[in-house]
Amino acid sequence: MAEENPLDRFKLALTGTARALAREPDVELAWSADSPSQSGKHMRVPLPGRNIPASQAREARGFADSFSLRLRHHDAAVHGAGAPSEPLARACYDAVEQVRYEALGSREFSGIGDNLDAAISLRTASDPIARARDADAVPLQSALGLILREKLTGRAIPERAADGVELVRDFIESRIGDDFDALTHSLSDQKAFQNLTLDMLRNLELIDPASEDQDGSDEEDEDFDGEDKQDEDEGEDAPDAGDPQDMEVAADSAEGEGEGEAEGEAEMEEGPSDAEFGDEGDGAPMPVRPNRPWTDLPETFAYEAYTDRFDEVVGAAELCDFEELERLRTYLDSQLTGLQGIVTRLANRLQRRLMAQQNRSWDFDQEEGLLDAARLARVVTQPGHSLSYKVERDVEFKDTIVTLLIDNSGSMRGRPISIAAISADIMARTLERCGVKTEILGFTTRAWKGGQSREAWLADGKPATPGRLNDLRHIVYKAADEPWRRARRNLGLMMREGLLKENIDGEALLWAHDRLIRRAEDRRILMVISDGAPVDDSTLSANNNPGYLEQHLRKVIEWIETKSPVQLVAIGIGHDVTRYYRRAVTIMDVEQLGGTIIEQLAGLFEGEDGGRRG
Repeated sequence: MAEENPLDRFKLALTGTARALAREPDVELAWSADSPSQSGKHMRVPLPGRNIPASQAREARGFADSFSLRLRHHDAAVHGAGAPSEPLARACYDAVEQVRYEALGSREFSGIGDNLDAAISLRTASDPIARARDADAVPLQSALGLILREKLTGRAIPERAADGVELVRDFIESRIGDDFDALTHSLSDQKAFQNLTLDMLRNLELIDPASEDQDGSDEEDEDFDGEDKQDEDEGEDAPDAGDPQDMEVAADSAEGEGEGEAEGEAEMEEGPSDAEFGDEGDGAPMPVRPNRPWTDLPETFAYEAYTDRFDEVVGAAELCDFEELERLRTYLDSQLTGLQGIVTRLANRLQRRLMAQQNRSWDFDQEEGLLDAARLARVVTQPGHSLSYKVERDVEFKDTIVTLLIDNSGSMRGRPISIAAISADIMARTLERCGVKTEILGFTTRAWKGGQSREAWLADGKPATPGRLNDLRHIVYKAADEPWRRARRNLGLMMREGLLKENIDGEALLWAHDRLIRRAEDRRILMVISDGAPVDDSTLSANNNPGYLEQHLRKVIEWIETKSPVQLVAIGIGHDVTRYYRRAVTIMDVEQLGGTIIEQLAGLFEGEDGGRRG
């Protein structure tokens, strides 16, 4: 039998320590070359070097200690019951709870405090607070958590985050006052600590004074630091949606890691995603032909496909094995370096504009309704008082779905496709935090210069004007009802060599439009990310009409913009798409994404006519 190496011995010792600290004999620990994560009793901690350098060993211990302390001191049901519905307040609420159970360990064992210092320092390195240069760029939940940790444990702010914390320290401390002191005396009582946290959030004006009884019902809210925490679709061992431990190093990667039970269970990633694919979302595991409502389209389109037998709608996970998809996503993540500040600012700005349209309003001092938690003191002191209830007023806000349709053609290769993938990453996470369903689709062809469609045409004797003469490949990167954390890895597929071929934009628009029309949401938005140039050599050469695809695209766009309830907007990557789309904008570099995307989306959400013209 092979002799155990140092890593094996270290892992064995770390697992034993985690089980003892958590008081859970079933805890399992695995190494992760990506980001630390936890799912139930399964932990993945950073992989140290083979010689186990002391600094890396401490980081691994720190994450294992944090996960163990959560198992021991954190009640997910209690946490979720009191969680506020406002997204930014929810993020702060989660961050403060993580500080609570980590502080309990730090106070009990000084060694745990040292380990957590190392883990928090590593976690902070990927947090936007480490790069913030002004107060608006500082994630409030990160700063609040670090300041509270300093007050509760006496541990210094990590050096990387110190400047960012100082930008907002006066603002936080001036509004919180002695709330920190009260929290110090309630560490071991999660319910009491939770109530004091809500008081603190009210002092920070993050939640409405009357909204603390929401019971954490908004399970789709996430923190605004790019650190997604949604687990509502996970298995039985998944943590509660409000569990703050998902806020770990490079949270973009942690989103995907939290799904697996252990490092060998990659197949869990494929199953749920496959269930979302297909036009009907019926879980068909194999590629299916698109089912587009051609009979609903005007006869003046004068467009046809020679055959659609070889077309496919396919899930991203079906085009690439798990290991390669993981590698490609890691490469895409490297392109995102330095853009977390954009994500944060975009999320905060869009959240404010959307939530302004769906703010809850209440009538207070009612004879019946929901118990007004702000009147709890009066209920105790004057139990006979009847006016202690509130009733919510109806506020109209349309349910919304946004589809991102991304050109996956060869002309997008290189920087443009990276920008497109980053656009989808930023927009999907931002919209999901605001409670807006998001679908991400891609379109290309299965082959260059034709394919099986062209072979069939040749075998039939090359009939004149055959119409579209290539095999469509329409890719579902994220289905509308699929949580972003489950689909995030799929976007790496766009980085795969050989995927990007030719593009037939008109039919792709109809496919995406058809999927939107089937949705039940009141507002449906289709956003196209493209270079605006439909090209398929086989189709154009066989039809003797160099404008065949472009004419069809223009007719489809005009039909959607003037006849359909779907709102259409386009973002051109390096090319002017305003010659096709009435509502469009062109960007030349990813640095422009924050401003342009927010204005386009905000215009659609706020415009009276929904952005449709004509």
